[in-house]
Amino acid sequence: MTQPASTLPYLIRPATPDDAEAYVRTHVAGLHETYEHIMPPEYHEHYDAELPTLIERRREAFEEAARTPGSARSWLAVDGDGAPVAIATSGPGRDEDRPDFELHHIYTLRSTHGSGLGQRLLDTAIGSRAAYLWILDGNPRAERFYVRNGFAPDGTSMLCGPTWHHRPMFRMHRPDHD
Repeated sequence: MTQPASTLPYLIRPATPDDAEAYVRTHVAGLHETYEHIMPPEYHEHYDAELPTLIERRREAFEEAARTPGSARSWLAVDGDGAPVAIATSGPGRDEDRPDFELHHIYTLRSTHGSGLGQRLLDTAIGSRAAYLWILDGNPRAERFYVRNGFAPDGTSMLCGPTWHHRPMFRMHRPDHD
């Protein structure tokens, strides 16, 4: 008998250049699951077509991060069988008006929802420090998760770029979370 995902153990570990393919495939699967009702089919087709390029870029980014102290860091979560199920990246803020720490993204596969893995990834990626993130409008599950973790909209919003079909997104911030 198979255990439900919520009772499976998950291992979160720093991602390495050797994890680039697993990381990107998990990221794209997370994008598909998260945005299946928000984004048009062309969005999903784009990410599927770009997989080889995205994998190579991610490998290069992981290699650069390994050489550069203080740069963005990434994590890969795997289930008890070693299959990738979630990812996260965080690092120094990239917004000029918000120089503190940034959560670039967390994506957990639907099979892990409700297991606590997202919380563990958030705790790993940013700890209790002040941080900000960007969230796509129309993603209430993610918004509730971040609000539970002390984040609130900071009044800044903008449209995504063409790959994201110019959808609106907004920024959330939280102060030190001790």
